[in-house]
Amino acid sequence: MIRLLLVITILGLISCGERPTSNSVESGSSTALKPADAPDGITIERQTQPDTIKKSIRALAQGTIGKTNISITYHSPAVRGRIIWGGLVPYDQVWVTGAHMATTIRFDAELELMGKPLPAGQYALFTIPGKDTWTVIVNQNWQQHLTDEYDAALDVIRFEVKPIQETEPQERLRYAIIETEAGGVITMQWEKLKIEIPVSGQ
Repeated sequence: MIRLLLVITILGLISCGERPTSNSVESGSSTALKPADAPDGITIERQTQPDTIKKSIRALAQGTIGKTNISITYHSPAVRGRIIWGGLVPYDQVWVTGAHMATTIRFDAELELMGKPLPAGQYALFTIPGKDTWTVIVNQNWQQHLTDEYDAALDVIRFEVKPIQETEPQERLRYAIIETEAGGVITMQWEKLKIEIPVSGQ
């Protein structure tokens, strides 16, 4: 009789217990990112310490100036103790202003860079570094490797800016989009040098 009562009690406990459904997720499990969910890149922060990662990291800068949304996709190399200006990056030559694929700038409304109008769209952003002045180039062919296919005939606008010497180093090349009272500015900073591109949006 005692054994029979024990069996009945155990069966009753089992029948009352909750079983997980086929859609339930166990604690501690995770869902992998689908390709469509993967971000374009990481955001490079202000960085002054040596970087042990040898590769150039795919990075993304995003911001809004006025009502215009702007994004810049690029590959960010590190200094790693190298001579950058006039060394790794030669003077007076067209530079991808990053690494690997062309640096790409996108915006969803017409804006002005250095007072020059530019229709909404997607472009490659190149520069020609110089000791005293830099030439900034916006080119139609945004999908190219480095400057392998660069064609000056596809330049949309060109203008010059003065490089700014910084006291604190920036280990990894970094773009930023900053809104100001006068409009905004796109900055590119690496090692101890920075360039600023004035932007006016709608």
